[in-house]
Amino acid sequence: MSTTQPLGRTTASAPLRVRDQARDAAALIAFSAATASSLALALLLLTHLGSQG
Repeated sequence: MSTTQPLGRTTASAPLRVRDQARDAAALIAFSAATASSLALALLLLTHLGSQG
């Protein structure tokens, strides 16, 4: 008799619900958009300052 648990089946971690996954996806999208916008703004500012000199 084996007392080991099969891989991927633990009682401590319940599977994520769809709404939790959607919330995580929305947070990732918001973070990505903020990061891309910040980078674009920084590059725009850098090129604007570079063209003045």
